[in-house]
Amino acid sequence: MTVDKTAATASGVSRRTALAGLGALFAAGCGRVAFMAANVPAVFGAYQRHANLAYGDGPQHRLDVYVPRAAAGPRPLVVFWHGGRWSFGDKADYRFVGAALAELGYVAVLPNYRHYPDVKMPGFMDDAARAASWAAAHGGEFGADPNLVFLMGHSAGAHLAALVTLDPRYFAASGLPVPPIAGVIGLSGPYDFLPLREADVQDMFGPPPIYPQSQPIHFVHAAAPPMLLVHGLQDDTVWPKNSRNFATLLRAYGVPVTLKLYPKLMHADTVAALSLPARGRAPTLADIAAFVRQPRSS
Repeated sequence: MTVDKTAATASGVSRRTALAGLGALFAAGCGRVAFMAANVPAVFGAYQRHANLAYGDGPQHRLDVYVPRAAAGPRPLVVFWHGGRWSFGDKADYRFVGAALAELGYVAVLPNYRHYPDVKMPGFMDDAARAASWAAAHGGEFGADPNLVFLMGHSAGAHLAALVTLDPRYFAASGLPVPPIAGVIGLSGPYDFLPLREADVQDMFGPPPIYPQSQPIHFVHAAAPPMLLVHGLQDDTVWPKNSRNFATLLRAYGVPVTLKLYPKLMHADTVAALSLPARGRAPTLADIAAFVRQPRSS
């Protein structure tokens, strides 16, 4: 994985420039400015936020639940993990994601998880399993349908969602029930990223003999749930071949896959497009809604 260093122009003279700038700020690591721009409108969404609920004993074992205010029947439940190279990020920065999913009528669960170097793999994977199990067990308390559980993430979070779905060891290690996963939604995800070139990534997924265990593509099987894979073709942080290769192998096993490749988008644009200021940047939200609406076999 390489890191994009491109910064956004500070003075946007048009709405188009401003929308492009928000995604570029995310990608360039100008997180505080970008997250403030994305999250200010989200504060006023039509949802109730239950913050910092515990799903484990550690300080990072906390999650936020976003519940639509409008009365409705049982709603889809979407668990979203943030990105950040498995080493940084916080659920509070992604309030705009919870608000967008609640806008669609979903119950959204946004967990934190432990980061490198405090833990290496499987530490953050164990946290992913615990958070997903908690969400499935408690989703009904917030009006969610226990049979419509979707795991979702951006970048490193998409890796967590895919790998915890495909590799049964993490739910087994947690000692908690495996949730009935109706689908996986990956935004700009790393699924096939060997060889590992950066020293920190080598360390967090090492030693070298177990590098293959970090790759979701190595755990594809015919019983995997349907997947939506979204990627920007200008992404040079996580190369688009990750989603292409993953989708190709999933299809070879007969797994339903929806692959969306956005021609002009970079790494952060796919998730930034869930925010109101950048909603016109990409149809990410519409693609998610269409995927969740698809009929599921019982």
